[in-house]
Parts: sequence; C-alpha cells; structure tokens
Amino acid sequence: MLINFELLDIRAFVAVAEGGSFRRAAEAVNLSQSAVTRRIKALEVTLGAPLLERSTRHVSMTAFGREIYPMAQRLIGEFENQALSISGVGYSQAGQITIACVPTAAFYFLPTVIKEFKEKYPRIRFRILDLSSSPALDSVARGEAEFGVNFVGAARDDLAFTPLTDDPFLLACRRDHPFAERTQLRWKELESQPLIGVSRASGNRVLLETALAKASVRLSWFYEVNHLSTSLGLVEKGLGISVLPRLATPQEEHPVLVTVPLVDPVICRAIGIVERRSGRLSPIAQRFRDMLIERWKS
Repeated sequence: MLINFELLDIRAFVAVAEGGSFRRAAEAVNLSQSAVTRRIKALEVTLGAPLLERSTRHVSMTAFGREIYPMAQRLIGEFENQALSISGVGYSQAGQITIACVPTAAFYFLPTVIKEFKEKYPRIRFRILDLSSSPALDSVARGEAEFGVNFVGAARDDLAFTPLTDDPFLLACRRDHPFAERTQLRWKELESQPLIGVSRASGNRVLLETALAKASVRLSWFYEVNHLSTSLGLVEKGLGISVLPRLATPQEEHPVLVTVPLVDPVICRAIGIVERRSGRLSPIAQRFRDMLIERWKS
C-alpha cells in the first residue's frame, strides 16, 4: 500500500493535538483553519482511521490518534534535526530532544547538563518524560523518547544500556535521630525500625528486596509511597526513616535531614543511558547524549 502524505499534514495533526483546537493549530502552522481541517482529513484517509474526535466545543484524540501522536512528534523532530544538520549543527539550530528519565536523575542531574547544552544550542527544546523505571523503558522502546536515563532492571533484548555511575542506597533520617551521628550502618540494624519505602511496584523496591533477600535481611515497611521525594517529606516530619538512592537525597547540606552510608552489603543501582538497539539518534540528540556522558563522568 502506498502511504501518501506530506510533513505538513503531520504538523497539522500534532498542532491540533497540542493546542486542543483548530484555531490555535492554524496559528501554529500558519495555515487557515479550513486548510488544517483538509490536511488532517487527508491524513486520516491515508492512515485509514480517525485521529481526532470533534465537537462544537472540544477536540480530542481518538485511541488511534493517541497511539500515532508520539510517533508523529518524533517524525517532525527527526526531520527538523536532519534537515538542519545538512547545513551544519550550530548556534542557530532548532529542534527538540525527548528523553525518558527516572525522576531522581531528572531532578538532580539533568538540569545542570541541559543548562550547559542550552548555552550552546539555545533554540533546542527539551521534552522530559519523568517516569518510573518500567514506563520509562517502555517509552524508549516505543520510540516516544530518543533515549532515556534509567537504572538496570530486567534485561531487555530491544534496549541497550550504557552505564554512567553507581548510585548507592543510603539511610535518610532527621538530625535528632540516634542514627544521625553514625558514619555508617549495617542493614541488619534497620530491621526493627519504622521504615518509609516506595511501593512494591517500584523498580527501586524490587532491586532492594532482591539484594537484601540474598543477605538474609528483612525490613519492616511501615509506610509506602509512590515517589521517593514523598518519603523524604515523611522523614522530615519525624514519621520514620527511609532508604533511598544517593541521587534522590538532598545534594547539599539540609537543615533537618542527614544521610548515612549503608553497608553489609553495599547496595547500588547502576544509572545509565538506555537506547533502542535498532534506533539511530538525531544529530542534536547524539550531541546531547555525548555531553551527558562526558559531564556525568566528571
């Protein structure tokens, strides 16, 4: 079957999906509303299914539209990057990089590298999908993100992992807690403590419990949360102590919280870059990936 559509058809669809109206989409792509409507109808005919559900007041994507949307975004971004790379990658280049990143790395490390990258390429836009480990891996595998920053979990044949650093688990407690003065703690010493941890669905929790089972350590989780940052808030209020990766703890001195290294065993998660084995990065995404590796090592 011959797939016959123009890039502007894809742009029109993405503009409507992002703007929520044909009027805003028309302004974004510099076309009339009727021209936007014609282009999206032509694209729907080519693809054989409706992309949008229209009413007098609202426009939303169909299930098929939601499936196509991330691929359409990526197609536009790759075309912009490839076209601009022909004339050279430089200060005036525009484009977008989409990254799927675990929240801890997104919060504590990515901003520093993005800031440096934006100084060199100020017109590059970033779309950061801050997702937990498994959804972030799926996002890379589906092509919604060009690459990701994640930690090692179950092996996947469709993804390649480039390690950047080891991120050890630490104890987080209040400064007035008896453990606060310790230089290190054994995991066994935490067995009777009221611990605050992430839910069983979390990749961090799975990694921890697998390693602790081998060391015959059984912890008591008094509270479960979905996000590591929430556990720090509970610790700060004196509800318990928590075990977190170093990247999830305050990177500067905190007025209330302190961290203590945990040993016997030392448990680390390996943080790195995740990419599709069959994929190829756009030139500008490749440059950001290279900078990420260089800065992380330093």
